[in-house]
Amino acid sequence: MTPRPDSFLPTSVKEMKALGWDSVDVVLFTGDAYVDHPSFGAAVIGRVLQSAGYKVAIVPQPNWQDDLRDFRKFGAPRLFFGVSAGAMDSMVNHYTAARRRRSDDAYTPGGRHGARPDYPTIVYSGILRDLYPDTPIIAGGIEASMRRLSHYDYWEDRLRPSLLLDCKADIISYGMGEKGVIEIARAIESGEGLQSLSDMPQIALRSTSAPTIAGIGELKDGKIYAGETDIVLHSFDRCLRDKRCQAENFKHIEQQSNSMHGKTLWQRHGDLWIRVNPMYPPMTTAEIDASFDLPYTRVPHPRYKGKRIPAYEMIRHSVNIHRGCFGGCSFCTISAHQGKFIASRSKESVLREVRKVTLMDDFKGYLSDVGGPSANMYALGGKDLSICAKCLKPSCLHPAVCPNLNTDHRPLLDLYHAVDSVPGVKKSFIGSGVRYDLSMHHTGDQAIDRANRQYNEELITRHVSGRLKVAPEHTSDVVLDLMRKPSFQLYHEFSRFFERVNSAHGLKQQLIPYFISSHPGCREVDMAELAAETKSLNLHLEQVQDFTPTPMTLSTVIYYTGFHPYTLKPVFTPTDPDEKKAQRKYFFWYDPAYRRDITTSLQRLHRTDLLHKLFPRQASYPFRPANHPKRR
Repeated sequence: MTPRPDSFLPTSVKEMKALGWDSVDVVLFTGDAYVDHPSFGAAVIGRVLQSAGYKVAIVPQPNWQDDLRDFRKFGAPRLFFGVSAGAMDSMVNHYTAARRRRSDDAYTPGGRHGARPDYPTIVYSGILRDLYPDTPIIAGGIEASMRRLSHYDYWEDRLRPSLLLDCKADIISYGMGEKGVIEIARAIESGEGLQSLSDMPQIALRSTSAPTIAGIGELKDGKIYAGETDIVLHSFDRCLRDKRCQAENFKHIEQQSNSMHGKTLWQRHGDLWIRVNPMYPPMTTAEIDASFDLPYTRVPHPRYKGKRIPAYEMIRHSVNIHRGCFGGCSFCTISAHQGKFIASRSKESVLREVRKVTLMDDFKGYLSDVGGPSANMYALGGKDLSICAKCLKPSCLHPAVCPNLNTDHRPLLDLYHAVDSVPGVKKSFIGSGVRYDLSMHHTGDQAIDRANRQYNEELITRHVSGRLKVAPEHTSDVVLDLMRKPSFQLYHEFSRFFERVNSAHGLKQQLIPYFISSHPGCREVDMAELAAETKSLNLHLEQVQDFTPTPMTLSTVIYYTGFHPYTLKPVFTPTDPDEKKAQRKYFFWYDPAYRRDITTSLQRLHRTDLLHKLFPRQASYPFRPANHPKRR
């Protein structure tokens, strides 16, 4: 069934007039195409505001290089402008790990590149401030969220200040914005203005006043001050002078982002202070249901006239069942943006969305994913929340599964069974990443351990479309510890289980592992050992990537500073492009094009044992360089 044009939020004045409106309360600018789906941030914020009675328009991918008509068409909204770069940081969207410009953009119709600038949050807010100097501008989305304090920018290879120093937005609403956007709208509508929001959770704002820490006099640079409710970080200027200070800051930033009752963070930037208030408590089931149950059409706006939007194609027949992730992987931004505490939808809410999917014209009976940030964290959390309330650990799974963590997969199994029973659903696949260290954890509770084994077996037999993708990420224990990932031995255990289940059920499915090269702590010899280890498993790797530093992750801070924020000890990190390239080649040991280079490198590393494992025949007849006397 094709949705009516007036069932979307308006993107033009003509559409606004068709709704009987003469003006709007809020205009949202986004670097993505407008897809009216709960996986696209602008649609979520627009629908949340609409449900509160506000008139909302969306301007997707505005042209910032012409006469700025896209920025002018709705005029000044009654309340505020919202600005977001989109579902990805624009620099991750635009550039590869080698800093080469990408040729496509998954969030743009036709996948074409060039529909958004670098740093749209800065560009969009700057244009709007020039055009409408008196209208509040609120920045949100992953780009603003992860750049709320001083951060390393890999693509410019420099430490940048808080985004609020570079953009013209009044405040940043970081993280998931449903709660905050309504509070902001009501404050502006009441006439109290943005100044009344200084204590509002989950925002970052500028302040000309220095913080006051009880029992402490004048705040002097060079020291972190921690009080009962506030933490004063090293200033941006000091972080520029001393990378160790940036590392020391990050420990507090990460801890407070993952705290149930976080503290306010302060960082001085010249004459200004950036204040970051703690996150809201995790959404309740009723709150997250209310967000997902809004009247999304679940399809792109008609303005795109059937053009393919790659990011939408990936999720069009999928259903998100929870938010948050307590894995705490060092290279991941999920917990910094969504929090580590899981907010799960009710079974009824999930089933309502599944039924909507079955009514889509192109639905053939197959759900591409019933998952979330991590596939199998649904309905999980602390057994004793009073312990969680005091915990500052960013991961509930590393270095070992927390004894206070409930790992019972029975609610998730029940949800799967209910989804598969919906008329029209032939099969539901799990496309999100599965934490097998969670599902294989032995609790000692026979009922839970039995249920979790059942989960693993049903996952493999009922929810895999021939290939199950998992993310061991590396084989070296040193690197895995820095990644906050389990030992590769657990992958071996899961792989054996996978093969047993396949054999018992007559299946010929594949287990596809993801790996990362050039992560902090990883040396070339670690990649050589990874190659030998994966060869022994008969794996020809295809799901691989070079580590890309992104703002506000532990791995990025180590990459930039050379120090581990929690110990302040030096950590080796490959940063030279040639060094990174040298690591990446080991993924492709099976490709003859790489054999000579790998052989030379292993001889240089004095690891003929690995040479024998990778190329046993060649190891018996050592490779000689082209200019060797015996090769002339």
